[in-house]
Amino acid sequence: MNCFTLSHSAFEGGENAGQNTWNASKKQALNSSPPLNTPEKLQAMRDFARESGGWNREEIAAWSDNELNALFLQWIAGDVRELGADSLGEIDWEEAEEMQSEGQAPSNIFKGDDGKIYFYLGN
Repeated sequence: MNCFTLSHSAFEGGENAGQNTWNASKKQALNSSPPLNTPEKLQAMRDFARESGGWNREEIAAWSDNELNALFLQWIAGDVRELGADSLGEIDWEEAEEMQSEGQAPSNIFKGDDGKIYFYLGN
């Protein structure tokens, strides 16, 4: 997926960037198999969002499964872009690990020893 479409700033995309990236994220969540496809995964995302401090319990409880998946995809896209890439395939994982260990980039996304890419929703 093109991470720029799902996550960019008003500086990069104009005054409607927030609405445009949110709409693109909701569309992407509908067009793909939802990564958060169990009640446990959906609850983990609700907990993650609550811990972020950006929303209250009532707001989070009102989100649909598609909105939770959209936010999850948007969060991943933001982390990818903070690592200097516009897609997962463009990430230099050695550089990413260095940036993360130095506190210069988010540490929720990482490549496992098995070659798979993971996003950590825990505290």
